[in-house]
Amino acid sequence: MDIGVDTQALLENAPTQPQKPSKTATIKTMRKAFKGSAHLANLLPTGTVLIFQMLAPAFTHQGECHTVTSKFMTMALLSCCSISCFLLSFTDSFRDERGKVRYGVASLNGLWVMDGESIKLPVEEAYKYRLRFIDFFHAFSSILVFVAVALFDKNIVGCFFPNPSEEVKDILASLPMGIGFVCSLLFVAFPTQRHGIGFPLSRE
Repeated sequence: MDIGVDTQALLENAPTQPQKPSKTATIKTMRKAFKGSAHLANLLPTGTVLIFQMLAPAFTHQGECHTVTSKFMTMALLSCCSISCFLLSFTDSFRDERGKVRYGVASLNGLWVMDGESIKLPVEEAYKYRLRFIDFFHAFSSILVFVAVALFDKNIVGCFFPNPSEEVKDILASLPMGIGFVCSLLFVAFPTQRHGIGFPLSRE
């Protein structure tokens, strides 16, 4: 018995796989922005970023901010994290004779060691850690980078911009990327030599 198979009919009756929805320009931009936030976070103190990422969903109630208190607490969180990024830019670290990492705060005369008077650097060595103009540049740049990271966070955006217009959406998508791009270039062009609290340690 000759059993013929209509291949064309089988192909027409075969279930078709659902097509993936096309990605709009806004979605593509936002995805790039969220990927960029991970890179920007590397320019900030690790502890500050972790605290922000943990507390932002709770303070904003997953971006809803139903009450004035929620917005006030969120603004306080953003302010504290910004101040933390600024102040930690003036910290530095070194290894003592036993190889243990010691932290200190840069001053005009050198490095003030936080571990107390038991650990002291020679005057000439401490002078290498003195406060410089580039430290203030990195401190203010860190605040801008943190602002960009905060604008990437959907909870922060949802709290302060619950119903954004199309123009506001474009600004929220492009502004943090622009800030991140410029600050990344500046950090590469004018790198910091400090290894402060929350930043990668020096191997020396």
